[in-house]
Amino acid sequence: MSNKIARIISGSIAEELEIETGDILVSINGTEIRDIIDYKFLLADDYLEVEIEKKNGELWTLEVEKEYEEDLGIEFEKEIMDEARSCRNNCLFCFIDQLPKGMRKSLYFKDDDSRLSFLQGNFVTLTNMTDEDIDRIIRYRICPINISVHTTNPDLRIKMLKNRFAGDVYTRLQKLAAAGIMMNCQIVLCPGYNNGEELIKTVNDLYKLYPSVENVAAVPVGVTRHRKNLNEITLYNAKSAKDEIDNVSEFQQKAIKEIGTPFIRLADEFYVMSGTEIPDTQFYGEFEQIEDGIGMIRFFRDSISKSLKSLKLEGKGSFTLITGVSAYNEILWAAKAIEERNDKVKIRVHKIINYFFGETITVAGLLTGQDIMKQIQVDSVLDYIIMPRNMFKAGENIMLDDVTTDDLEKHFGKKILICDCTGEDLIELINDHI
Repeated sequence: MSNKIARIISGSIAEELEIETGDILVSINGTEIRDIIDYKFLLADDYLEVEIEKKNGELWTLEVEKEYEEDLGIEFEKEIMDEARSCRNNCLFCFIDQLPKGMRKSLYFKDDDSRLSFLQGNFVTLTNMTDEDIDRIIRYRICPINISVHTTNPDLRIKMLKNRFAGDVYTRLQKLAAAGIMMNCQIVLCPGYNNGEELIKTVNDLYKLYPSVENVAAVPVGVTRHRKNLNEITLYNAKSAKDEIDNVSEFQQKAIKEIGTPFIRLADEFYVMSGTEIPDTQFYGEFEQIEDGIGMIRFFRDSISKSLKSLKLEGKGSFTLITGVSAYNEILWAAKAIEERNDKVKIRVHKIINYFFGETITVAGLLTGQDIMKQIQVDSVLDYIIMPRNMFKAGENIMLDDVTTDDLEKHFGKKILICDCTGEDLIELINDHI
């Protein structure tokens, strides 16, 4: 049963009411609970009538008086209380279609579930949502929603997503915007398809929906060496990356004058690839798009500069930092700044080339343990190894190829320290180990 309760939080309302693990949540205020969206919406009241089916089959109706947004303190066997909806598209740029065989099963699941967008920030295409689903988002005021738009050109979107139902995205965005639903939009840029003039058309269409569409993130398509029997994709290079920066520049300046932000921002990879200086801090606002790789370098630089003064000057120690090709120069810069601040701290930065997926994949988050172990000599590793958190599965210390921190520690004979992608966390880690 998808509504089965798996855990009761200690000291919670549920514990006080003697709700137990194994019980089933049936309804709240007479409305049947279908999934986590129903639960979250109906929970937001100060008086509830909660119907529980006990393990012995008894039905309990419990009256609950609580603070308006206070939780009951229960967790379910399935996070969304339902099976996640898989993607119905066959996008020509899909990264999952480019994975090699033999990886863990969960990596091959293509989710396209608006409930996960609400709960976890996942991006969805809206193609497997019914009109009833859209209406429920509006009724429950579920937002923000992260939407993979890619293009507002109906024919082009059908072609790119290989789904004949994919062309109505703009109509749905207009409906959500008219209802005041806040949205973040993403575009995976594929040269020759949705870049250049098509990108500007899409951005102008989305700009008409501001402020409901708060911002747009544009990221370059990624192609692995395992891409076989799929549409041919052209990758960005130094020239075409610079062309794309120039392409959006006029619109960005217009938007900054009109609304105070550039509205569309390009991933850091465009600037690194083209050798163009990263925009200043103000350009990125509150860094809302950092999970898309938008402004990560600027945020890292700023946080290193602010946190460097807190580095312990009396301590000493040595650290190996592991990163990918894209971030290598930034990590190297940070390492030198730290060493200059405290010359008793030694840092060695290792740039790992992604042979597993292919050398065109340069971000640290897609590196594997086997590439790390093959490219770093055991005797070159210093006292501690620092790795960014985005190299690991969320909430677990396991990499894409199932190599764990335990495996790495056994191989290198050194302690692995996991670091958030901020300068502040890096300085704190070093302080804790010198």
